[in-house]
Amino acid sequence: MNSSVPIDQAQKLDAVDLSSSDRFINRELSWISFNSRVLEEAENTAHPLLERLRFLSISGSNLDEFYMVRVAGLWGQVHARVATVSPDGLTPAQALEQVDITAGHLMDKQQQVWKDLLELMEAEGIHLVLPGDLTKADKKWLQGYFEEQIFPILTPMAIDPSHPFPFIQNLGFGMILEMAGRKNEPNLKALIPFPNAAHRFVRLPGDEIRFISLESIVTLYLDKIFPGYKVLGSGLFRLIRDSDIEIEEEAEDLVRLYETALKRRRRGSVIRLKVNQEMPESLRKLLIEEIDIDNRALTVVDGILGISQVSQMITEDRPDLLFQQAEPRYPERVREAGGNVFQAISIKDFVVHHPYESFDVVVQFLKQAARDPDVVAIKHTLYRTSSDSPIVKALIEAAEAGKSVTALIELKARFDEEANIRWARDLERAGAQVIYGFVDLKTHAKVSVAVRREGQSLKSYMHFGTGNYHPNNARIYSDLSMFTDDQDLAKDVTLMFNYITGYSKPENMSKLYLSPYNLREALMEMIEKEIDFVKKGKPGAIWAKLNSLVDPEIIDALYKASNAGVNIRLVVRGICCLRPGVKGMSENIQVRSIIGRFLEHSRMVCFGNGAGLPSPEARVFLSSADWMPRNLNRRIETLVPVTNETIHRQVLDQIMVACIKDNQQTWILEADGTYTRLHDDQQPFSAHNYFLTNPSLSGRGKALKVNMPVPDLTPPV
Repeated sequence: MNSSVPIDQAQKLDAVDLSSSDRFINRELSWISFNSRVLEEAENTAHPLLERLRFLSISGSNLDEFYMVRVAGLWGQVHARVATVSPDGLTPAQALEQVDITAGHLMDKQQQVWKDLLELMEAEGIHLVLPGDLTKADKKWLQGYFEEQIFPILTPMAIDPSHPFPFIQNLGFGMILEMAGRKNEPNLKALIPFPNAAHRFVRLPGDEIRFISLESIVTLYLDKIFPGYKVLGSGLFRLIRDSDIEIEEEAEDLVRLYETALKRRRRGSVIRLKVNQEMPESLRKLLIEEIDIDNRALTVVDGILGISQVSQMITEDRPDLLFQQAEPRYPERVREAGGNVFQAISIKDFVVHHPYESFDVVVQFLKQAARDPDVVAIKHTLYRTSSDSPIVKALIEAAEAGKSVTALIELKARFDEEANIRWARDLERAGAQVIYGFVDLKTHAKVSVAVRREGQSLKSYMHFGTGNYHPNNARIYSDLSMFTDDQDLAKDVTLMFNYITGYSKPENMSKLYLSPYNLREALMEMIEKEIDFVKKGKPGAIWAKLNSLVDPEIIDALYKASNAGVNIRLVVRGICCLRPGVKGMSENIQVRSIIGRFLEHSRMVCFGNGAGLPSPEARVFLSSADWMPRNLNRRIETLVPVTNETIHRQVLDQIMVACIKDNQQTWILEADGTYTRLHDDQQPFSAHNYFLTNPSLSGRGKALKVNMPVPDLTPPV
């Protein structure tokens, strides 16, 4: 793997102290390292071939978003002459230079992997054909396809003084040409933007699995697009624009603000222009001049543009080249209650482990609340959901039934703002109270509460999630849903919603921790308690599973705990700015990253509480928050205690232990920022396979026995 720190920094690791910026790994470089691990899965021969192609596609779409947001931010700082150093000691210009180098290596690797996979696909009878490979029958079919499906939506554009260079949208992909004109006419330069509505890879008819690219089809019929012209030179290009949204501190109408901002996004500055190697130098210069970019933003690609689109070649015709389909199990606890989610919760709190267990139980929770005449109110946070969300439909149904429905719609959910605005309008029309949260805070917490009249009193039933209310994501994201009727938590949730809807800061919360109110302080206090246990001669231990670990204050607290002798095991899928295994700083910390079939998304943290880990006395929490400044300072997030004994065992003794035990999809973070794949053929254990093949977690309320030894918790050498 590529190092995520410059070599000279890595050489100084032995001299790192707790006041040096070298104690942190650069955030952007750590992210590139994460995406490199995703790309490595495209080379993993343990995966079916077409799933490897999917990993390649994911690495491409990940990189696109990285440039749209993070690299765009660095460019903005450089252009504004910002010289402030990040916690790792790099200025924006220095970080951008390192990003250019490491991302360049990643893009080169993507092209090599694409070529390797193409060869393997050819051997399996899946072909990407070139124009010269087409038969007469193919050409006849393609001509009809072109005339009916492509030509009507193409807009070829001349480039001359009377035809200004057009605006190319974000992720715009197209062809630029220079052509010899008719007799006595000057050469013509022209542009053909490829519309998003056109498929990038078109399946040819016949029993064989053959695809042809959109650019090959257009090249075949240039004479129909520009009749009478001869092509002198051509090339393909693809550009990425700044797609982050800056929000004013004060805005009277957040909805109107976002509708305007979304239009601005489409016209963001160009951050990266990729051109294929075959493009003539004259056409490259024309693009650079017309798009008005720095030469540094230009990347010449020896291969295919738009790696993210290669997933269009994944075909269901070859199930042998795909992961074996796994249907999520429906929680037995709810089955035993006759499908009544509220009755199941009343019997005992339970947890659902997605995607191994069905997300439909979350949908049913809201549908049953909408249709239950005894439910009088529903409050729900919505950060991200699907375009045809059954969650929102259930909330609309509840509002139309006359129930009091409060829906907090987060308009700042990146890349989902437009859908969220649409859902907000629909909910308002149905009679729901729609809240848009704070201007300066994102509401990222995943909480749903249904208030039910039972006898002479009201009782609250709650769902807390580590992931979004998105049914499609719930089939590929590993997340946890906890259902509870704990009335102390219910009081805290009421305070949370009052805080969001009425700006009244929550006072005297008994169980729930909330950022930016007290979540950071709670984590710091519990880390400090583990240090105190060690000082008293008791074991100190911290296990956590996160998507990202960036926050300097939390990292320094973990360093302090490590130096005190607290044993720390972290499972961090993506960005990790902490350096583990450094003498005098972090030798008691190990960091793992699991990259595999499912995207590890659940967040949980366990503190030994003087008894070590795992133990019944441990304090266990589920959370919506990663340990990043934005989550702890600028978002509404929850940290929910697990007090139910059954859920406690399931989360700690099963899920956390399995993730720490995994040796098939795990990478170990080294002190210099590099990752080493952990692989054991003698005693192989895959957390994903384990959860796929074992019975339901919720089951009869008993924690399943994990037939494996507790992980070795001795400090890393």
